[in-house]
Amino acid sequence: MPAAVAELRRAVRLVVLGDSTAVGLGDPLPRRGGWRGVGPFVADALGVGDDGYLNPSFAGARMRCVRTEQLPRALAHRPDVALLVVGMNDTLRPDFDADRVAADLTEVVRALAAAGTTVLPVRFHDHSKVFRLPPALKRALSARVAELNGAIDRVVETEDIACLDLDALPGAYDLTAWSVDRLHPSELGHRMLALGFTSLLTEAGFAVPRPVSLTCSGGVEPSAAGHLGWLVAKGVPWLWRRGREFLPYAAVIMWRSFRGRGD
Repeated sequence: MPAAVAELRRAVRLVVLGDSTAVGLGDPLPRRGGWRGVGPFVADALGVGDDGYLNPSFAGARMRCVRTEQLPRALAHRPDVALLVVGMNDTLRPDFDADRVAADLTEVVRALAAAGTTVLPVRFHDHSKVFRLPPALKRALSARVAELNGAIDRVVETEDIACLDLDALPGAYDLTAWSVDRLHPSELGHRMLALGFTSLLTEAGFAVPRPVSLTCSGGVEPSAAGHLGWLVAKGVPWLWRRGREFLPYAAVIMWRSFRGRGD
């Protein structure tokens, strides 16, 4: 056993790339201390110190944002491990292009792999099962997520890398894994993501000296007033913006469904 442990690789530098989930939204810290989330949980599990941790992710990021804005900072950091959580924002935009997403992801993966980084992207769950939508909109979102996952799957297979499948993550569809907005993981959800990532890293030969716990601690449980405040200040405006962009695509799905019933 000691010999096997000695062969494990220690991650000294970790980078987290992506969108608001990568930022840590859904897992607030006390006294308005910002967001925690999956990155710090993985860093702690790997024993990565503050000077070895980098998170240039930002809310609203798409795959091309990771390629053009976040990747250069990641490469300069020289990470041993890179976690990549991005793609859902792409599915909600009218210019969604699965081939473009795949091309951007390929460039990100290859650049990091060439620098000696182990890259772990995610493929997504069916978010329509979490976020309550009318049936036609659920079908539209599910179809988009399937296209996104198809693009990610092609890259993962071509580049021969591991990938965290959120659809297969135990408890992924439990409401306790989601924050009030149903868009971002709760503290528990972020811990589940971190556990999934560290399990893949263990398989890749990395040491995980402090395994991720699924017992919530150190965060803030939003109050009912906080839930309402977020919904009014952030949730409704976000839904309005993204809904207007996504609606034309959803209308096409509804029209095809209507025609299919008439055939």
